[in-house]
Amino acid sequence: MAFGTGTALAQKTKLTVYTAIENEQLEPFKKAFEADNPTIEIAWVRDSTGIMTAKLIAEKANPRADVVWGLAASSLGLMASMGMVEPYTPAGADKLKPIFRSGKTPDTWVGMDAYLAVVCFNTAEGEKNKKPKPASWADLIKPEYKNSIVMPNPASSGTGYLTVAGWLTIMGEEAGWKFMDALHQNVAQYLHSGSAPCVQAAKGERLIGIGFDMRGASEKTKGAPIDLVVPKEGLGWEMEATSIMKGTKNLDAAKKLADWAVTRKANELYGKYYAIVADPAVKSMPKNYPADGEKLMAKVDVDWMAKNRDRILAEWSKRYDGKSAPKAK
Repeated sequence: MAFGTGTALAQKTKLTVYTAIENEQLEPFKKAFEADNPTIEIAWVRDSTGIMTAKLIAEKANPRADVVWGLAASSLGLMASMGMVEPYTPAGADKLKPIFRSGKTPDTWVGMDAYLAVVCFNTAEGEKNKKPKPASWADLIKPEYKNSIVMPNPASSGTGYLTVAGWLTIMGEEAGWKFMDALHQNVAQYLHSGSAPCVQAAKGERLIGIGFDMRGASEKTKGAPIDLVVPKEGLGWEMEATSIMKGTKNLDAAKKLADWAVTRKANELYGKYYAIVADPAVKSMPKNYPADGEKLMAKVDVDWMAKNRDRILAEWSKRYDGKSAPKAK
């Protein structure tokens, strides 16, 4: 009997899966997938989005990842344009919201969940200082908000970059940069985290934080006097997505993971951490999450976000980096 168990273990396919999902998600994702696919074992390699993207590109000539499960779609779009992705449309992908598909045939990536840039407004500070709650991005350039706003630095934060890319998409490039020039006059500091602006607003350290949707909702749920504002012009967003890497020696197992990643079961798992998921039948509405968030997602092109990232960040840094927070040593 012991011999049989050893043989079964020896036949397991080990999939090297690169990811940028949060540490707390690693074990639940692995456990759920392996329960349905007992012949496959996931070996995670995890880091933040920027570092993971750079690592994958550095390994282009000698890929070590079989699959990427949980990385920004704009990163995967960039890799697809570099010929690093094995095109594959997972079984069941046709049931997902169209925005969560790459638009290629076969798909180069398929999305899992989305996160948005929202405005966290401290209502207690607003009342105390007689500052009105903004309803739009345009409101944020009014003089009464001078030195009252913090937002993520797009060069160090994925949330910061999706915010800036959203403005350039919604307003157009010329008007987008003009808006950021005006906004810069009211920004106290650019922070090196997507969560920190809403946290600072929640603590009353700043009146307004432009930041990560789920962090704003969780701070409000903890009792912070903040309102989450979804600006009426629309907002920037990004999604986590899945791709098979070209050159994998475990293509069949990789396809099984890609298939599983679009299932209802997987989407229910994503819904434990994110409000907006790919499967339209999965309704995930965390407490205090803005109900109109998904409706106002701008028509962002993740391939455009990927290809123009270096150019946009260079321009942004040239104009605004003087107000960036010092980086932790």
